[in-house]
Amino acid sequence: MSNNSINPERLLGRLTELGNIGRDGGGQLVRLAATDSEKLGRDKFVSWIEQAGLELAVDRIGNIFGIWKPIGVADEAPLMLGSHIDTVINAGIYDGCYGVLSGLEVIETLLEAGFEPSRPIVVAAFTNEEGVRYAPDMMGSLVYAGGLDVEIALATVGTDGSALGSELQRIGYDGKHEPGFMRPHAYIELHIEQGPVLEREGVQIGAVENLQGISWQRVTIEGDANHAGTTPISMRRDAGYVAARVIIFLRDRAKNSNTPTVATVGCMEFQPNAINVIPSRAAFTVDLRDPDESRLRQEEAALASFLEELEQQEGVSIKVERLARFEPVQFDRNIVEMIEGAAKSGGHSCRRMTSGAGHDAQMIARIAPAAMIFVPSIGGISHNPRENTPDADLIAGANMLLDVVRQLTAKAR
Repeated sequence: MSNNSINPERLLGRLTELGNIGRDGGGQLVRLAATDSEKLGRDKFVSWIEQAGLELAVDRIGNIFGIWKPIGVADEAPLMLGSHIDTVINAGIYDGCYGVLSGLEVIETLLEAGFEPSRPIVVAAFTNEEGVRYAPDMMGSLVYAGGLDVEIALATVGTDGSALGSELQRIGYDGKHEPGFMRPHAYIELHIEQGPVLEREGVQIGAVENLQGISWQRVTIEGDANHAGTTPISMRRDAGYVAARVIIFLRDRAKNSNTPTVATVGCMEFQPNAINVIPSRAAFTVDLRDPDESRLRQEEAALASFLEELEQQEGVSIKVERLARFEPVQFDRNIVEMIEGAAKSGGHSCRRMTSGAGHDAQMIARIAPAAMIFVPSIGGISHNPRENTPDADLIAGANMLLDVVRQLTAKAR
């Protein structure tokens, strides 16, 4: 094995092995944060950290760290690599896991090559990135960066009524370190794109220069339940109809804009939810995203104004609850340029791009220079068992990460 490249068999084998942990009786991969199945994934990752001879650390929010701390540079701020290993329901095997296992692979490759870094190098697996069981998503990295109090996070009640802190304790991952105990010198996250751009354009590497702002809201519309056959349309206070108008408004506004704004209604519930009863209540989520903060605020304001109009027009009452709000992130220009240079020197095509999805990198960017590397996703599919990236692209991305890590940790001559 060349000292200039990672071990492909080891990386790909671990991706497959971790991808088989947490499958249910129907073969679906479900490894939600702090569940028994995620414990098994955590245990496997920890075993690989220990096999590599790295120092293991777990903080109070359950973030796992494998630390390479060479003699003579142990007191320097570390270069941190990583992502997450929790999944959505019926997931693919690459989202998050690819970044974690590639980070570990890079460290092992450098160790085996006898490389002497100028600072420690750390691989991190952050807790509850997906946010399926506990909200908000990207929780572990948000707490680590100081954006959410650890006690509040640990007290979070999940969709199944469990408390995160109790579940971390139950599975043995309630660590003793305070979140943020290592302030990174820089952070790099390698990830599949989770979108179609790289594949569509035939580009091998994405140098991610920014990340979209995210606005999550829950809208609740209160009307009147009444008989579906006897109540004239003009006399209805129909919460379901009003909800439909909001969905159409959001879609049309995004579609007719020349900006990258996107809008999604992902969850919806009606009450009383009967075929022959006009809905008295509609509750749904709105996900707005844009890489420009001013435009994101404009979209939030446009939605608020439209909801006010609907209240007057349809005689309903509407309440809005803020679920999460993250401003757009600009990644470190120097690291982005370094990624571009590494791709060029490796003979790979590369383009700068925006991440439409949220990632742990956007949280760690609050406390350290950060950037991301993307590799193509076939068909742009993610959060799905059909999520796939060719082995050659997975290997190329890990080697890009290796090259950038070498540059960021090389000792001055």
